[in-house]
Amino acid sequence: MKKILLVAVGLSMACNSSQKTVSQQTESAKKTVNPEVYASSITEADLKEHLYIYASDEFEGRNTGEPGQKKAVEYLKARYIELGIPAAKADGDYFQNVPLVISKLPEGNVSINGKEFSNGDGLLTFSAAKANLNNIAYVGYGIEENNYSNYSDVDVKGKIVLIKSGEPMNDDGTYTLSGTTQKSVWSNMSESLGKRMELAASKGAIGVFYYDEDNFARFKNRFNHMKKRDNGSMVLKDEVEQDFFQFYIDATVANQLLPNIKSENKSKIITTDLSLNIVSNSKDVVSENVAAIIKGSEKPNEYIIISAHLDHVGVGKDGQIYNGADDDGSGTVGVLEIAEAFKKAADQGDGPKRSIVFLHVTGEEKGLLGSKYYADHDPIFPLSETVADLNIDMIGRIDPKRDGDRNYIYLIGSDKLSTELHDLSEEVNQKYMNIELDYTYNDENDPNRFYYRSDHYNFAKNNIPIIFYFNGTHEDYHQPGDTPDKINYDLLQNRTRLVFYTAWEIANREARLKVDKAAK
Repeated sequence: MKKILLVAVGLSMACNSSQKTVSQQTESAKKTVNPEVYASSITEADLKEHLYIYASDEFEGRNTGEPGQKKAVEYLKARYIELGIPAAKADGDYFQNVPLVISKLPEGNVSINGKEFSNGDGLLTFSAAKANLNNIAYVGYGIEENNYSNYSDVDVKGKIVLIKSGEPMNDDGTYTLSGTTQKSVWSNMSESLGKRMELAASKGAIGVFYYDEDNFARFKNRFNHMKKRDNGSMVLKDEVEQDFFQFYIDATVANQLLPNIKSENKSKIITTDLSLNIVSNSKDVVSENVAAIIKGSEKPNEYIIISAHLDHVGVGKDGQIYNGADDDGSGTVGVLEIAEAFKKAADQGDGPKRSIVFLHVTGEEKGLLGSKYYADHDPIFPLSETVADLNIDMIGRIDPKRDGDRNYIYLIGSDKLSTELHDLSEEVNQKYMNIELDYTYNDENDPNRFYYRSDHYNFAKNNIPIIFYFNGTHEDYHQPGDTPDKINYDLLQNRTRLVFYTAWEIANREARLKVDKAAK
């Protein structure tokens, strides 16, 4: 009887214990967490302490691949270890190596039907090119979109293609692609040049001669600047090894290849005696992205990325150090403080439902190289499961050209891909911060094109919703005067907290953000 009684009592206690656990789980599920408790850990004092180290002379301007940049990544790694936040990579390494190449400005010439053009004289290229061909493929505007294609009547595999800028128009003055007087993305050089190159390569072309009369001077200025400084151009090694030639040509060379190219739109093969003899010396550079992660408690395989670039422009020839306190020391230390806030929440059992990736990318100043490597070559986590990227690039200063409240931030891109993200961003700010959200640079017609000029763009072009947080440029932008003593630490604190709150809401909402607009 005693044994039976003890078993019965045991069962009774087990049932009560089970009921209590279920009840506790239910209560836990209903628990509303106040993120302000954790946001309060993001302070002016901590941001200042980090930044006075990170933007100090010791870090030598953090030029990509240089000793100062190596000190920077070690500093970031040490902070994540100190916080107890693990590396994002499965092997436990906080560093994602980004293979780069510095190509010195190449020299040589191109012969077209016996007429020679030196690099820099009527044509420009920034990488080596060796080939002997007897024809090229003319593909008009080099566009393929919906039912329109310049490639439908010509096989470009194994050929260099000749492309002109712009887009087709109808006889009534409307644009063929839109059917209206509105230009498409193909008329904007900044947005369409890469698309044209990628499309040509996907069709099997080995290179492009690109004729853009309006922007040739822009390419020539870059060429002359590099020639004067003799410092070479840094690119991703994977992309150099594709051996895809890119030449920018003026009207003289364009008409040497195809007379009356301006009026000629029909795609065709052009017989020409073409010899490319462009040589360049290159130097391998190894740099690193730094990535850490807090795993989600309920949806660990969905990821929110919080990004900032860790590099700056280094030391000038006169020995002056370009500290880059605002660009992008401010974003870098902001990410560190956001990481600490999320870790405090996780330690209290209030960790995010989705995973948060803290991504510090290299080579932004060289052409968004670190983020491009992550997004286009070696994503640590699948882009298909990446919910959003919140990118912070310069949030510690005030734009002197701006009128109004000093407690502001420029928001760029929040509405480009996801209406939900834009609405969530507005609601979060209203609920927690009441910072003035200024969308001046979000305008499609903004001549600065900032949407395309920071690391978020490499995620946006892959249909990942983004927000770019930015205070605007100032007199110390890319100058030795961008030092930590000029940072507005109260604004840096407020802006960093805003990013934290936004990430918190994205990570903990029930449904994943919807992408209801197409990437441009």
